[in-house]
Amino acid sequence: MEENASLLVVVDAANVVGSVPDGWWRDRRGAAERLRDRLAADGVPGRAGPTEVVLVVEGAARGVDSVTGVRVESAPGSGDDHIVELVARTAGDRPVLVVTADRELRRRVTELGAEVAGPRTVRPG
Repeated sequence: MEENASLLVVVDAANVVGSVPDGWWRDRRGAAERLRDRLAADGVPGRAGPTEVVLVVEGAARGVDSVTGVRVESAPGSGDDHIVELVARTAGDRPVLVVTADRELRRRVTELGAEVAGPRTVRPG
């Protein structure tokens, strides 16, 4: 792993958005856009140094645009599978943090060397 490699933060949009019962289910795309905008404005609290934030969306939230500071990737199928693919491609080259509460996804990405954190890391509430 490169000494000065930036942290890759991969956010499971569906899981993070779904962690707060604020009516997100009525507008999944809008909820993903609000999360994207919060990430662009606030970054990842408590993480110093350079970071690259990738927001993985799926289902009704596909097609959300990237903005400065947050790259949005629409999963062609399962969002979890896409996150695992991202981690697998990056593992060993740089540190990776996956933000999700999904137990199975956490297990899959930690086996690849990623660190995990819960939704409150990026979405207090």
